Amino acid sequence: MTEDADRDTVAEVLSALADPTRRRILDILAAHGEATATVLATELPVSRQAIVKHLAVLDRAGLVAGRREGREARYTVLPARLGATARWMDRLAGEWDTRLTAIKRLAEADRGAEADPDADPAPGADSAAG
Repeated sequence: MTEDADRDTVAEVLSALADPTRRRILDILAAHGEATATVLATELPVSRQAIVKHLAVLDRAGLVAGRREGREARYTVLPARLGATARWMDRLAGEWDTRLTAIKRLAEADRGAEADPDADPAPGADSAAG
């Protein structure tokens, strides 16, 4: 997958997961293995029609797949895009950890220099007083 495709995938997944009802739908599907919109509606405080709309958003984001069985569709979770988004979040967290560690080192080095009055002054610090 290209970097642009990765970004698009992450954006679609995060957008779909921004809604708490859709997150709850994924939780229920993960717990049941699969379920219909009718079953999901019995476990959530929204109508079956609302569930169908949420499932369509999750399907477009590649987070669920439906298969026809009689008059209803049975939905299951597709973990691949969740995994790609988790990997992106891990990379982002690692980059921030690196940045924060560098800032911490700089702050501690600066604090250490202030705490040691016998330390050599910074180069050029006395040139103005000369």
